[in-house]
Amino acid sequence: MNEQQELNYNRIAEAIKYIRNNFRGQPTLDEIARKVHLSPFHFQRLFSEWAGTTPKRFLQYISIEHAKTLLKDKQATLSATAFETGLSGTGRLHDLFVKIEGMTPAEYKNGGKQLSINYSFAESPFGNLIVASTSKGVCYMAFFTDETSAIIDLKQKFPNATFQRQLDAIQQHALFIFKNDSSKLCDIKLHLKGTDFQLKVWEALLKIPMGKLFTYGDVATQIGKPNASRAVGTAIGSNPIAFLIPCHRVIQSSGNIGGYMWGSTRKTAIIGWESAKTNMVKE
Repeated sequence: MNEQQELNYNRIAEAIKYIRNNFRGQPTLDEIARKVHLSPFHFQRLFSEWAGTTPKRFLQYISIEHAKTLLKDKQATLSATAFETGLSGTGRLHDLFVKIEGMTPAEYKNGGKQLSINYSFAESPFGNLIVASTSKGVCYMAFFTDETSAIIDLKQKFPNATFQRQLDAIQQHALFIFKNDSSKLCDIKLHLKGTDFQLKVWEALLKIPMGKLFTYGDVATQIGKPNASRAVGTAIGSNPIAFLIPCHRVIQSSGNIGGYMWGSTRKTAIIGWESAKTNMVKE
């Protein structure tokens, strides 16, 4: 991001945090604009450009009551919902084109020894990303604020691999998810280091449609382990692929957003943004 884009993103993030913490009081446009040191007109335009909707409607999308409605409004089948939400580039259901391949036991055990990993940095609507790939698929994607720390975190995941800073086609295909051009979307391959249970949970996350929310208990039921909500939560918390594996679509049964590896404000922003995009398509 350039300096102005980063400033705009930080202002939007600050506004979302304020809305999330004060939605019960239904803050006005003027009130939120003052909080981020912008005129109401400028703030409304900036926010609408980012979220695709007005601050007022976005406030509705991230309220607990809206979350509770989404939790209750589950379709009979996920496949039916897929086609309802699959009308735009970002709206295509993940499990139609994201494929998971687990690393071999040897790759898992020895910390990626003999793996050659490319990595690069990219921009997204929700902040800067580091994305890494093997010859088989994307193995890591995470939001970050500091490049050096991001590289350290990546290398800790695969301590015995060799690394090269290089943008490859596998990474490019994955990053198209943030574009609105569905013609460029194709199968995205993920090459993941995880236990059988973790892989099963991450595959279940791919089946949650954009604009929908599940609870940890819902995911546990989906994988045939209805009493394993706590273990499911741990597996979700160790998800190595930000956004593509949509762990942000899992919230607490109370309607509260809950935790997120890359920050609860960012999770709120993604949920609100996806709700706005989905409702825009329906309208």
